[in-house]
Amino acid sequence: MDIPQNVDDLLDLFENAPCGYISAASDGRIILANRTLSSWLGMSAEKIVGRKFIEFLTMPGKIFFETHFAPLLTMQGAFNEVALDMVKADGARLPVLVNAVARLAEDGAVNFIRITIFNATDRRRYEKELLEARAASERSAAALKDLNATLEERIATAVQEKTAAESALHQAQKIEALGHLTGGLAHDFNNMLAVVIGGLNMAQRRIARGAFDDLPKLLDAALDGANRAATLTQRLLAFSRQQPLSPQAVDANKLVANMAEILASTLGEPIQKETVLAAGLWRTKADPNQLENAVLNLAVNARDAMPDGGKLTVETANAHIDETYAAEHDIRPGQYVMIAVTDTGCGMPPDIIKKAIDPFFTTKPVGKGTGLGLSQVFGFAKQSNGHMKIYSEVGVGTTMKIYLPRDYGAGEAAQQQKDESVPRGSSSELILLVEDDVSVREVHTRMLEELGYSVVAVDSPVTALKVIDKRPDVKLLFTDIVMAPMNGRKLADEIWRKRPELPVVFTTGYSRNAVIHNGVLDEGIIFVQKPAALGDLARKVRMALDHRPK
Repeated sequence: MDIPQNVDDLLDLFENAPCGYISAASDGRIILANRTLSSWLGMSAEKIVGRKFIEFLTMPGKIFFETHFAPLLTMQGAFNEVALDMVKADGARLPVLVNAVARLAEDGAVNFIRITIFNATDRRRYEKELLEARAASERSAAALKDLNATLEERIATAVQEKTAAESALHQAQKIEALGHLTGGLAHDFNNMLAVVIGGLNMAQRRIARGAFDDLPKLLDAALDGANRAATLTQRLLAFSRQQPLSPQAVDANKLVANMAEILASTLGEPIQKETVLAAGLWRTKADPNQLENAVLNLAVNARDAMPDGGKLTVETANAHIDETYAAEHDIRPGQYVMIAVTDTGCGMPPDIIKKAIDPFFTTKPVGKGTGLGLSQVFGFAKQSNGHMKIYSEVGVGTTMKIYLPRDYGAGEAAQQQKDESVPRGSSSELILLVEDDVSVREVHTRMLEELGYSVVAVDSPVTALKVIDKRPDVKLLFTDIVMAPMNGRKLADEIWRKRPELPVVFTTGYSRNAVIHNGVLDEGIIFVQKPAALGDLARKVRMALDHRPK
């Protein structure tokens, strides 16, 4: 922006503004008029100055001005957007919109009256240019009122415009990132669906021919593709901070120590492994499964940065985030538990660090990663009210630090135990399944029957309420969340009014507010994320049935 630097610039701005300007004395006599108004009226400024503004109005305008707007100006010191007709030099009418402001001295007397006039001949053009004209009017008035504007004010104006430009650039970058995200998502999903669809098509052909020799191999390939697609969806939810979390008190030292075996198998022999666990480490509150996944993701990235071997160190420590650091990194100041993963790999230059958490951004060769690992870790940390920071130097290595808030609760830290069991039910345990998608309903029915349960499957909450009234032998409600005309949580609330002891298991692919708030599951809710493996479904259903009131 060019800021007027002298009187000549300001006068040029005044004379050629897109609106007419008049300065009048307290008695209404014009003492200054700009070139724009002169051109509209078809007369020189000399013929305008010395006359009263009312003289340029039509007779109805004069009466209206005297009876309405002159008193308004006297009482309030201003009026806005008054529609009047002015008379041009050739006698033609000029429709205008008039604003007036009285400038007062310290004793309350009128110093002068500033009148701003907009040409309303073409109203549509006026509507389009009004905002720009107002802004120009205010800038011109401020410049004329005080030629000695301070440097601070000028800088503030320049900063505002710079901020607006940066905002526009940021918006363009977001659109570019969205295009990158959707392109990467389509590419990866198409690859996975190719495996699923191809494997199932081949399995269909083998079954039709009665050739079953390689059928398990084809089905395993299709299942692997489906599982990879489900993992990709979970990573996207983690990056968008919408994955359902079950925060618990966590001892990070025990969690890292218990990961020794899986880290060893993931990293391989060429990489030396070391853990440095802090004494007196505070507890943190986080979803232990997702925290373990985050550490594993960082370890995998570290391994890939050391193709010829190296050293990986997993470290824990207590950390205090001060207000300065917190303000710079969008995190609350306070006490945190820090988990760091450090490698002696190739390192990253600053431009790569800036893009490292972008979804689908990767420096790995094609087929060696989705580019969602660090995005998932970053999303998990932020959703857990924490932070992730990357420190790296080319040729030296990289440290990835996760900061999670300290837990001040008095309870015991959660014990991480892998449960691979597939508990079964009995035909005497009747489950009411509510799912509006016919294919998903069919699959969930078969899965529950495979586990030994009896199933009544319905396609809507309305039908489910009727079944509950007729079937007192229903032992559990297994319901989707996103349905019409009511969601699964409202359905459960209706059923609990009639049968408060009935256990409920919720399921969905994505739920923003029904049983998950701020990314955290409501207390006491049993939830199965779609798509669910048979073991996950079996354990959650059995948990709900075994903990129901006796």
